[in-house]
Amino acid sequence: MLKGRKPYFGILVFPGTNCEMDCYYVLNNLLKVNCKYIWHQETKDDDINAIIIPGGFSYGDYLRSGAIAKFSPVMSFVRDFAQNGGLVIGICNGFQILLEENLLPGAMLRNNTLKFICKYVNLKVEDADNPFTSNYNKGEIIKMPIRHNEGNYYIDENGLKKLKENNQILLRYCDENGNVNTDANPNGSVENIAGICNESRNVFGLMPHPEASCEKILGSDDGLNIFKSMIDFISKF
Repeated sequence: MLKGRKPYFGILVFPGTNCEMDCYYVLNNLLKVNCKYIWHQETKDDDINAIIIPGGFSYGDYLRSGAIAKFSPVMSFVRDFAQNGGLVIGICNGFQILLEENLLPGAMLRNNTLKFICKYVNLKVEDADNPFTSNYNKGEIIKMPIRHNEGNYYIDENGLKKLKENNQILLRYCDENGNVNTDANPNGSVENIAGICNESRNVFGLMPHPEASCEKILGSDDGLNIFKSMIDFISKF
């Protein structure tokens, strides 16, 4: 991670990515932060100090979501960047890519409804001691939209135990009162998990779209604090 500089975000773009402009708008227009697109064939970038892997359908989601994107040249750069402590956030398809790349544990299955889901959901902030959700309060209920066909997060019992022991579960699906239960689970994810981080707490994947919930006119501006948290963290160095 580059220290002593202002936040500078790199937004990855694969064939089929469709949320990169939303991320750029939030950072550049709303938060006045430097950012740029990084094409999937790039192999390095010395300017940025945070990476966003946005949502969409990289390579048409052939084989399975994120399975082909992991072989793109840019992912070698992302691996090195993350291993050196740089902040990486994967949103929806970006989360799926991080799972395929083994930068986060677990896997993504088809929704248990076997249908594409597009709606707002309630989320409970399970941990605020990290660079991605520090601007929320632990236990806070927030609202963001989901839009995915393969958002059913799965991990085995041993993996789930490690996530809990290390406080790696950052967001869970819940009802409007904060109850984490089956009725509030939109896709079948294990224990209502909506977002996790790695053990080093510098890589974060989530299925909800914070970039699509940064202005109240859209139905919620709760997603803005994801980006503000990252900006605040980077600005400390």
